[in-house]
Amino acid sequence: MAAAVVVVAGLPLVIVTVLARGGPRPVVAHATLAHITLAAACALAVTVSAHVQLAGRAPLAALAEQRVTVTLTGVVASQPEPFAFAPGAEQHRWVLAARVVDARGVESTARGHVQVLSSTAPRYGATVSVSGTLRSADPGAAEAARLTADGPAGTGGPDGTGGPDGTGGPDGTAGPDGTREIRAPPSVLLGLDAHRTALLEVTDPLSAQARGLVPGAAIGDTSRLPDDLAEEMRKTGLTHITAVSGGHFAVVVAVLTLLCSAARLPRSARVVLIALASLTFVALVRPEPAVLRAAVMAAFALTGVAIGRPSQSVPALAASVVGLLVVDPWLARSFGFALSAAATAGLVLLAAPLAARLAPWTGDVAAFALAVPIAAQAACAPLLVLLDPSVSTVSVLANLLAAPALVPATVLGLVATILAPWLPPAAGLVAWVASGATWWIAAVAHWCAALPGATVPWLGGPPGALLLVALTAVVLWAALRRVPRPGWPESWRSAMRSGLREALAARRRRLTRGRLLVLLAAASAAALVVAVAVPRLVARSGLPGEMPEDWQVAACDVGQGDALVLRTGPASAVVVDVGPDGPAASSCLDRLGVARVDLLVLSHFHADHVGGLGPVLAGREVTAALVSPVAEPAVNAAATEAALAAAGVPVRTAQTGDRGTAGTLAWQVLLAGAGEGANDSSVVLAARVAGLDVLLLGDLEDTGQAALVPLVARTDVVKVAHHGSAVQSRALAERLRPQVALISSGRGNDYGHPTHEALDLYAGVGATVVRTDECGTVALVVRGEEMSLAGC
Repeated sequence: MAAAVVVVAGLPLVIVTVLARGGPRPVVAHATLAHITLAAACALAVTVSAHVQLAGRAPLAALAEQRVTVTLTGVVASQPEPFAFAPGAEQHRWVLAARVVDARGVESTARGHVQVLSSTAPRYGATVSVSGTLRSADPGAAEAARLTADGPAGTGGPDGTGGPDGTGGPDGTAGPDGTREIRAPPSVLLGLDAHRTALLEVTDPLSAQARGLVPGAAIGDTSRLPDDLAEEMRKTGLTHITAVSGGHFAVVVAVLTLLCSAARLPRSARVVLIALASLTFVALVRPEPAVLRAAVMAAFALTGVAIGRPSQSVPALAASVVGLLVVDPWLARSFGFALSAAATAGLVLLAAPLAARLAPWTGDVAAFALAVPIAAQAACAPLLVLLDPSVSTVSVLANLLAAPALVPATVLGLVATILAPWLPPAAGLVAWVASGATWWIAAVAHWCAALPGATVPWLGGPPGALLLVALTAVVLWAALRRVPRPGWPESWRSAMRSGLREALAARRRRLTRGRLLVLLAAASAAALVVAVAVPRLVARSGLPGEMPEDWQVAACDVGQGDALVLRTGPASAVVVDVGPDGPAASSCLDRLGVARVDLLVLSHFHADHVGGLGPVLAGREVTAALVSPVAEPAVNAAATEAALAAAGVPVRTAQTGDRGTAGTLAWQVLLAGAGEGANDSSVVLAARVAGLDVLLLGDLEDTGQAALVPLVARTDVVKVAHHGSAVQSRALAERLRPQVALISSGRGNDYGHPTHEALDLYAGVGATVVRTDECGTVALVVRGEEMSLAGC
């Protein structure tokens, strides 16, 4: 879908650019035919590549459909990233390029990527083996299957952890979940890993924003970026600062070019040096989709320099996108790749025409500074709507204000990265200087995000994206059509220049030191009011996103996870699950005014249901907890129970048939531990509140949903199983026939949730489907005998 929107969004960019340049030039028939033939050949190449690769990964997909327990051997193909985990637990998500699969005692070759979730973090580029049950990937996913590592732990290091870093040991011993390193990464990657680790160490004493932004701006490491700052950067369109792409490559190449020029190196030496540096940079930041796109375009540029013919940006971009899609057709599913390509297309097609239109009014420098963020926003906004149904109104302003700090933050961060393993004190000093630049970026994000109307709601999904494409095309056509724009009349300019000179001269004659101090104090006070008081007043006014005081059922927007709230009193509620790691669930409860949790139900121990437990416990009183009878994953279950015990919360294991009341709410456990594995053993809670029958299905799969069918009748509200995955029981949906189907899922999640199958199923039985990835936090209100929806 992302690639399709890039194509659609690119059409108005091309059209308005052609119009701005005076219309298409005449072309001969054979040239037109050649272009059509080339386009068809590119489409055919991508299609053939996809079919060939699908055939290669078919054996893995077939084993996943049968949920076979396997041992896979392959190369770690992505940087392991922390996955939302329970307090005290550690989980990591990474991609394995599988080469050998051992299933049912039979070993065979394999071709395909598998997404792995494990408690250990293997080293990028290492050859490892991992055991677990294969599960089907979501339709269209880049991976052939998914696997949660659950193999037997080996002896590992002296403490049984599987090596000093928690991974399978380099001597072949296994980590705690059976992940075993067979061969260490290449020496080059080991060296670069040392630089990445050392950068995190030297930035550790810095402020919270610097610990996250200095590594983020330098090498794209956002593992320590504070959640609130990440959200502010998302709202203000500044996330590209920590997403390594073309801008980072431009900075690196520009700095190296200046150094080569200063050293008077010949052209051939410059090309070789910059090429080697670019390859090293790709390995350092990891070859993510956006990085690959930027690297291939940089290769075209270097080739042009080497042969003395500078490359053209548009053909280089087109060749980069098509070439990468031929190699990996699933890049078409990557929003990072699509956003990178769209932003680059916007810059090369729109920046110059926009700057030419703005220059008569603002001057050349200001025109270019404005044109760059406007062009990028115009190209990327339709894609961003697919991730979050809103449009940022402050993106251009935020990027304009943050621009002066981008180069210092990137360059100084990279210098600190280079120095860190060898000269930690010097690297720490450089990183501290870089933190000044990142402080400004964080301040801009915070201030702009607090402005009234920083984001405005928009229609979600493809219809919203296409609507924004159409509006963008109309605006660009109006701005770039060939109409003489002389700018301000020359008489006005002369009068302004003359008047300004005379005013300044008169002011200098009359301005005493005392008056100057008074003016400075007044200006400072005004700036303080604008920067501090106005955002706070707007926040207190509660205009955007305020929940009604009489809400009864709420689905919290916690990203890819679950957190449902059922009201029991003026400031109390039953809470079912607490979402992934982070403050989202706790913040949602604060927003709803929940000061006491009468009953906390944890449907199962997966990270996206128990990860936010810490902030929820810290922010309010929790009277009692009810947990799943199946303690899987064991590390999550142990950490969750320890956190509840530390908070003094009485804990009881849920059993089918348990029932009780909390304030005005009555509840009953319909199922607990009905199937195999954590998902199918979810605690299924039925509740009645304010006259509504509510059913919460956890992450039930086939067995659990089938067991539930004879136990239920028609209900008012259903929390759809497993974030709207493809595993949905038609018999259960037809039995329930709810008025409202709530789906809790994250924007742009990697699982394709919710699936079209789930959406069509519940819409087909007459339900109004409400999604947190489109609406954010939503609440149901009962007034009289009518139920209404707030927040969407």
